[in-house]
Amino acid sequence: MNKFLMAALGGTVAGVVATTQFVGPLLAQEAEKNTSVYEQLDLFGDIFERIRAQYVSEVDDKKLIEAAINGMLTSLDPHSSYLPPDDAADMRVQTRGEFGGLGIEVTQEDGFVKVVSPMDGTPAAEAGVQAGDFITHVDGESVLGLNLDEAVDKMRGPVGSEIVITVVREGEDEPFDISIIRDTITLTAVRTRREGDSVVLRVTTFNDQTFPNLSEGLAKEVEAAGGIDKINGIVLDLRNNPGGLLTQAIKVADAFLDKGEIVSTRGRNAADGERYNATEGDLSDGKPIVVLINGGSASASEIVAGALKDHRRAVVVGTKSFGKGSVQTVMPLRGDGAMRLTTARYYTPSGRSIQALGVSPDIVVEQRPPEPENEENAVPGFGRSEADLRGALDNDSLTEDEIRQIEEDRAKAEEAAKLRQDDYQLAYAIDILKGLSVLGDEQALMQQAQATDK
Repeated sequence: MNKFLMAALGGTVAGVVATTQFVGPLLAQEAEKNTSVYEQLDLFGDIFERIRAQYVSEVDDKKLIEAAINGMLTSLDPHSSYLPPDDAADMRVQTRGEFGGLGIEVTQEDGFVKVVSPMDGTPAAEAGVQAGDFITHVDGESVLGLNLDEAVDKMRGPVGSEIVITVVREGEDEPFDISIIRDTITLTAVRTRREGDSVVLRVTTFNDQTFPNLSEGLAKEVEAAGGIDKINGIVLDLRNNPGGLLTQAIKVADAFLDKGEIVSTRGRNAADGERYNATEGDLSDGKPIVVLINGGSASASEIVAGALKDHRRAVVVGTKSFGKGSVQTVMPLRGDGAMRLTTARYYTPSGRSIQALGVSPDIVVEQRPPEPENEENAVPGFGRSEADLRGALDNDSLTEDEIRQIEEDRAKAEEAAKLRQDDYQLAYAIDILKGLSVLGDEQALMQQAQATDK
């Protein structure tokens, strides 16, 4: 007993000695660090005062400080920035789905403004702006040297006014101008339609309306088709979707998953990490899903695509996504401004960060430009079949109803083939769903036949 107490006491004393030995240097280091910070702040104050007193013309103190704050934030990464009161108000409106402007999501790269994606149905999209374009000039003025918010401010203006942007595009030898008429941008978060037996859910952004639009639109299309059994699958089109609200991305992924992790976020401190899991219930009742992505699919789009891919709930088709794997938190500041600060990275269910890498499709499919019709190049006799030959035998093994069904199926297939001219990637996705549907029907027939044999 005495030996135990002594051992315990000895350990305590040793602990006290060790602590005493390290506390001094640690406190000294912390004091030195604080001194360095205060010296830098003094330097900032000195420069600020010299500018106010000696700059060639009088400066606006407020704008000068805002520029300093924004410079501090934008030096961290392309997505952190200061939002003055007007910009903060605009951002709050945008998350509700309506705002004024051109309709493009942009980032900054190599000093220029890079288009992440044009939004469907907006002036920018209709004018021909494409994901990956670099905007070098706005109305003839260079944006080189401006931070992102300053460049965006140059692109803002009254609804109905014209703006000319100069664009550098991969594959084009020279920069060229695009004229755009500014308009009020009212985003329809989700557009739904049917292509044959497939439901196409075109998600353009992740704002407050995304999940409600998606669930209502899907239910409407299923009802119009005569029930979920009449649907062979769903195409979730996330191409040129620049992202948006994390909460909406989680809801959309959860709509097609019954369980498992959707996404996790990890910040500087491990304790600040979050995991978001799916809840029971699948709006599609387990129907096959094809997700379409491209280089304009970013952020929240990548969360959805990554979750459905990792859980093998969907086949991802298209081209590599943008690769924005960071989370920004918008923090209100005094004076009605706000700070957008990168606070975490997000990870797909497999534990992989997509930052700068993007989500890789399961099947790489490039979008093909429409092929011009050229009747002069038509091959004589092309498209003829046995039935066109003189004296060909009739097919008397089929009933009129069977022949009618074959002709209807052929007409549907030909109609679907026309889609390849307008949107090759979407046509490819629908073909995948058709193939999975045919395979499923054949397996069901085989199982039924096996059961009958028994």
